[in-house]
Amino acid sequence: MARVGIYGATGYTGFELIKILARHPEVEIAFATARSAAGQLLSDVFPTLIDLPLVGVEEADLSGVDLVFTCLPHGAPELIPLVRQALERGVKVVDLSDTFRLVNAEDYQRRRGREHPAPDLLTAAVYGLPELHRERIRAARLVANTGCYPLTAILPLWPLVRAGLIADQTVIVDSKSGVSGAGRSLSLRTHFGETHETFSAYNVGRAHRHLGEMEQETGLHIIFAPHLLPVFRGILSTIYVTLRPHTSLAEARAAYAVFADEPFIKLLPEGRLPELRHVQQTMYLAIGLQPVEPEMGRYIIVATVDNLLKGASGQAVQNMNLMLGLPETLGLM
Repeated sequence: MARVGIYGATGYTGFELIKILARHPEVEIAFATARSAAGQLLSDVFPTLIDLPLVGVEEADLSGVDLVFTCLPHGAPELIPLVRQALERGVKVVDLSDTFRLVNAEDYQRRRGREHPAPDLLTAAVYGLPELHRERIRAARLVANTGCYPLTAILPLWPLVRAGLIADQTVIVDSKSGVSGAGRSLSLRTHFGETHETFSAYNVGRAHRHLGEMEQETGLHIIFAPHLLPVFRGILSTIYVTLRPHTSLAEARAAYAVFADEPFIKLLPEGRLPELRHVQQTMYLAIGLQPVEPEMGRYIIVATVDNLLKGASGQAVQNMNLMLGLPETLGLM
């Protein structure tokens, strides 16, 4: 049995992670940390039957631990010291923040407007998208788990990029996310009264913090329009792309054959587009492809994912399985 630890167990991603790991046949949870809930059981914080003790960070014992998940907020000051401590002890790390997702420090500084706090760790990290970087993840000590929004842009676009079908390098990604994507911390914007029976856009254009990883992995110039849906979980992204003129639907769909053996990617049959309910509470990314004006190369792609599973915690376990030499889908099917 592999032993794993979780830093930040009481956020949405931490809780989803524990639910997966609690039923994983080859893993036991060595510790789970919390801030204000330290000393309580997980069942005191969430409506769950998992009576896992929650401890403070200083009580987390790395002895005999094989891997840790860091489920801390973006920019948490304790993240870098915790990652360094784990790596120095020979413990592998899957980080669920966006701290290590960009491949070089110069790009980080350009996009964030400040220097990276640990450029040596940034260089050592592998971007945690198994469908693109599976073999590198197997050998990695530090994996930067991909973001949920980027997942719904990168994977639908990458086969078309790989096949050389994209004619216009500027692509519009119009995404809608459930409120769980904002995390569990209190925020007026995600209160029920602020989201119920309304629909809003935010950080549109070139402003969103996750735009960098989308462009890094696709090589495209992306105009991104994220929206907040009045639902709890799930992301639906509508992507407007221009392929080579007269690209047939059959030719465009053939590009996705590269994903034929991927366990968690589903290309829907012709004429069908995915909905949130297709993927909620699952590990699947569903993709639908719709020609608009194929003679001019204009297509629309629709992709959906559960932002807490394939978009976060489930993906983290997929990466963990690869890093520990376990079957990739173990505990996830």
